[in-house]
Amino acid sequence: MMRVDAWFARRTAFLEQPRAGRWALLLVPLLLGLLSLLAGQDDGWDMRNYHLYNVHALLGGRIGFDLAPAGFQSYFNPTLDIPYHYLNQWLPPRVVGFVLGALHGLSFVLLYGIARQVLGGDRPRRLALLLAFAGVAAPGFLSELGNTMGDNLSALPVLLSLYLVLRHWDALRQWHGRTALIAVGAGVAMGLAAGLKLTNAIYAVALCAALLTVPLRWWQRLRLAVLFGVGVLGGVAISGGWWMLRMWQTFGNPLFPQFNNIFRSPLAPDSGVIDVFFRPQGWLENLLWPFIFTLNTRRVSEIPLKLAVWPLLYVTLLALAAVWLWRRLRRAPSTATSSLAPRGLLLLAFVVVAYLVWMRMFSIYRYLVPAELLAPLVIWLAWQYVGPRAQKVAGWALALLVLTALPAANWGHAGWADQPFSAQVPAIARPADSIVFFAQPDPPSGWMATFLPPATQVIALDTGMLETPAWQARQRAAIAARPGPHYLLLSAARNDRDGTRLRKLAVARMLGLTEDAAGCDKLERLMGKVRLQVALRRLPSGGCTFDLLPQHQIDLAAQDRATIAQAAEKVRRYGLALDAASCSKQPAAIGDEPRPFLWCRVAARN
Repeated sequence: MMRVDAWFARRTAFLEQPRAGRWALLLVPLLLGLLSLLAGQDDGWDMRNYHLYNVHALLGGRIGFDLAPAGFQSYFNPTLDIPYHYLNQWLPPRVVGFVLGALHGLSFVLLYGIARQVLGGDRPRRLALLLAFAGVAAPGFLSELGNTMGDNLSALPVLLSLYLVLRHWDALRQWHGRTALIAVGAGVAMGLAAGLKLTNAIYAVALCAALLTVPLRWWQRLRLAVLFGVGVLGGVAISGGWWMLRMWQTFGNPLFPQFNNIFRSPLAPDSGVIDVFFRPQGWLENLLWPFIFTLNTRRVSEIPLKLAVWPLLYVTLLALAAVWLWRRLRRAPSTATSSLAPRGLLLLAFVVVAYLVWMRMFSIYRYLVPAELLAPLVIWLAWQYVGPRAQKVAGWALALLVLTALPAANWGHAGWADQPFSAQVPAIARPADSIVFFAQPDPPSGWMATFLPPATQVIALDTGMLETPAWQARQRAAIAARPGPHYLLLSAARNDRDGTRLRKLAVARMLGLTEDAAGCDKLERLMGKVRLQVALRRLPSGGCTFDLLPQHQIDLAAQDRATIAQAAEKVRRYGLALDAASCSKQPAAIGDEPRPFLWCRVAARN
């Protein structure tokens, strides 16, 4: 082990150079931008559901006009999605992907700053750089790299708030005007994050509680927490207040449709947080939750993630508590290596409180990204308290976690194309008289609303918005006010393997292997050596193409007929009749990934 430690120290010694640190702060975000570019066009479920639609609704004046095309998520604050909308207007798709990844990579810069503040200026610079790198190598963060889900982007003001507190630590302990400005400023940064994405409120609670650990008299700690809280309210007002006012004026609930048990809008059910499916059940699950969701990541995430950092953090904190208690009972004197510095204590309290609030409020893993980014640093600090030898083991454990976390799963990407989103919607004769209905909760259709004529109203029927009698009355009134023609848009059946087939065919065509018999012969010989998971089919022209293997083929027409039959039954409950014979399949795509849709006529039943 000593030889390995010495080898690692030699190989990382260059990170001690000031220039190396500055280059790392520049190159790591650029590297993450390149990784985002390699991942491809964002094709995640949330993007197709509401990230595109919500900005479209805001800029097109459709809030309250359309009725929940993206389910209850139709009414999430769209501010965080506005930059993505305009980036796609101004830049090629590939550049947009790079820019998003690089922006997310700024977390590395803030993590490095936090680590430097907590570890102290006398600790090796490379330690802060390596811990920051371990943070951005986290599976949850990497799963959202370059996409529009917002957790990575909104993590930046969360980390900035924490950095401001740590950076101005000495000023916080001396009461004067600057102290108030720092506390309020940190609160504003955290409030911006919470206003942009409401789930970040857990970090506002966590940092407010962590400020109570600052070594001051109790009333001075409380004063800091209150000033921070005032700043949080100001930040929320800046980034989300305008939207809350809009929701209040339109629906009678500033957080519509959530927390309607407080605001009692008749247009939503009397419930609090809508999505509580992932929360632990019973005291045993609450106690052992990190181990449970690491063994079965589906308990906290729709995609498989490698989450071993959380059991390690859990065990680390238990070890810290046990050592602290043992030293207290022995009344052992504190030394520089056996005490946890006040900054470190605040960071530890922040992550612990954030985790507990997250677990009881949501327990959806992607909302834990800011805490996940900080977990390696907290583990290192905790083992530093436990003992130097244990800290070496923790260092190698973190290195192993980084290696085993790669490659990280993601929420869906498509290949790049000249247009990020495309669709061919049939002409609508009288858009001002027409309604386009959505009737499928999955796959989501919200993004398709951006291709419809502005005068056309979009109404979703039971796609995720819990419909109260008042909401249904609004639906019926909208249908009665428009004579038609009306349409139903449905996602058409698609074979996920067909996109892979088309990409392989594009490569073969680029190499000139599909144009004539000679090229096809070469391709056939190549396929005898390399399994391409496609079948070669000769064309009458002398060229060739790829077909799916028989075991990968799907009867798409039969699936479409089943989809239409199910939709007909659903719309009947809303007094509508679907003309199945009118349904036609139309092309659409996200990047180079085909996402065809069905376009059907519907009419009010007599």
